[in-house]
Amino acid sequence: MLNNHGFDLWADGYDASVNMSDEDNTYPFAGYKNILNAIYGTIMAAAPAKVLDIGIGTGTLASKLYTQGNIITGVDFSQKMLETTQIKMPGARLIQHDFTKALPQELNGESFDFIVSTYALHHLTDAEKTAFIRTLLRHLSENGAIIIGDVGFPSRVALNECHANHAEDEWDDDEFYFVFDELQAALRDVCKMTFHPYSFCAGIIEITPK
Repeated sequence: MLNNHGFDLWADGYDASVNMSDEDNTYPFAGYKNILNAIYGTIMAAAPAKVLDIGIGTGTLASKLYTQGNIITGVDFSQKMLETTQIKMPGARLIQHDFTKALPQELNGESFDFIVSTYALHHLTDAEKTAFIRTLLRHLSENGAIIIGDVGFPSRVALNECHANHAEDEWDDDEFYFVFDELQAALRDVCKMTFHPYSFCAGIIEITPK
């Protein structure tokens, strides 16, 4: 399981390692830039927007939204990553907090036009993802949306095929990747969702309340 210290050590080289995987079209970050570009475009179509970024990391996406006048709140459990992000976005509100436990109390009663998360929620188990998304839905403003860009697959069969094509030392067994049809079935009573694949191992899930 990833921990705070591990992410702090990775912060300086994080963007470079992600870009290498994306450019080589390899697991787990194949499609990364296209996913971020698509999320950026969706939010900018409704700008200026109030955005909550869960697992904001080094602010790769959020900083671009920030420079275009969007109001950014970011949550991450790595203080070093937040320090890097604060330099990029001096006026953003950044909260150090382990979102795998719950949302920070500072967000109680707040709502957002968009709640985004990129490559962070795969640290939650499938059951934890379902519960967390139910919580996030309560923090959406009218006509708001949750947008998740992450390692994900349309079905368990697709996930297993990807796993079979990678050696055990390549595959991260401590992460719980999105399986869209299972997530959709678990949340069909409270929201509508769509899956947009951007590579063989990643895509965007858009979620809106019913």
